[in-house]
Amino acid sequence: MKNVVSSTKAPGAIGPYSQAISANGFVFASGQLPIDPSTGSFPEGGITAQSEQSIKNLDAILAEAGCGLDDVVKTTVFLKDIRDFSVMNEMYARYFKQQCPARSAVEVANLPKGAMVEIEAIAVLPK
Repeated sequence: MKNVVSSTKAPGAIGPYSQAISANGFVFASGQLPIDPSTGSFPEGGITAQSEQSIKNLDAILAEAGCGLDDVVKTTVFLKDIRDFSVMNEMYARYFKQQCPARSAVEVANLPKGAMVEIEAIAVLPK
């Protein structure tokens, strides 16, 4: 059985998809753009601020599902410019400190709304 997960503390879906789906003890969170849900805009501060906002959006969605960043087992980071990897990685390390999830990071030609980064995650629900 699958359940739709939705949080008002993260930006709503901008297409025919869910913020996340929980199924069989896992939460599959859609890629999160760095949109501040209170303003509807990207935060100022470049890749650092955008990476942090994407992670905060993931955290809000995971909390709605009943888990958190410590429960994440896999992330995928989409970067508009792979040269931003080290700066993004520095911010990422502030949130994922122990038992870090598996991760892929790739450069993409473009992201929705001109974002510099988008991050998706898979988490396990605590028993």
